[in-house]
Amino acid sequence: MTSLFRTGLPAFVMVVGLGFLALLPLLAEWVDNIFLIDLFMRLMILSIAAVGLNLILGYGGMVSFGHAAYLVIGAYAVGIPAYYDIYNGFLQFAIAILAAAAVALVTGAIALRTKGVYFIMITMAFAQMVYFTFVSIEEYGADDGLTINMRSEFAGLLDIEDNFTLYYFVLASLVAVLALVYRIVHSRFGMVISGAKGNERRMQAIGFPTYRYRLACYVISGAICGYAGALLGNFTNFITPEMGDWVHSGELIFMVVLGGAGSLFGPVLGTAVFILLEEYLSRLTQYWHFPFGAMLILVVIFTRGGINGMFRWLGAKSGIGGRS
Repeated sequence: MTSLFRTGLPAFVMVVGLGFLALLPLLAEWVDNIFLIDLFMRLMILSIAAVGLNLILGYGGMVSFGHAAYLVIGAYAVGIPAYYDIYNGFLQFAIAILAAAAVALVTGAIALRTKGVYFIMITMAFAQMVYFTFVSIEEYGADDGLTINMRSEFAGLLDIEDNFTLYYFVLASLVAVLALVYRIVHSRFGMVISGAKGNERRMQAIGFPTYRYRLACYVISGAICGYAGALLGNFTNFITPEMGDWVHSGELIFMVVLGGAGSLFGPVLGTAVFILLEEYLSRLTQYWHFPFGAMLILVVIFTRGGINGMFRWLGAKSGIGGRS
């Protein structure tokens, strides 16, 4: 327990949070509220997408307003093969990751030649292109969406038709993505990405081709969101182009900033607060958007580094040091 505290209060909170997630299905059965499983499954899938976005936004300083496009690409990578009765999960997830990475490679190669608001607008424009592409394909339901009759199959190794199995598959995926991002951020590659965020010209002057590093980072981020999209398609069993709308890209950005951009666990904390507040307030009043927005704005304004920064400050006050 002491070693957990030494990793910092935010990390300790996340360890407790992951433990809670692991026990949640048992809790849901005990209180006879299976809806909790669906709620937290959605929360974890969006957390994976937010962690992927944080890789370029928090660590790389690249504000993408189009990452929901990779979510919808991943979802349709499950839905379109299923439309033709192809349910091989290994194939579907491979298509989701590779297709999202390929689109990220093309869009990133163009967008990364710009900076600031131009980068933001180009990423949003490409996302809208993806959105309207799926809207225009009548074969796959256009804007009416596409129903997935059966979830991905993994040659008998995993039966995600069972909600409990899918839940733990999503949880394992979240832990794996967090571990992957941790390794990337603390590698030589990650140091270059962080260095380019601080002073790109200096990194170029000492011999690093920052454009290629940033592009590779952008592609990895898109691939992670594509994987999250494949999970989302299996979870919802119904996909629409609306999943890739720019509004959802904005929500992903807000989740990252709310939790703490540039921190490993911040996006997960931000997504949790975002989803749980949305769910709770929407039950209290039909005008829930106003208090919801006001509360989130106050958190972002008055907590430096988002929720993760607030936990770090509490950790420093209580003598619990470390980084997350």
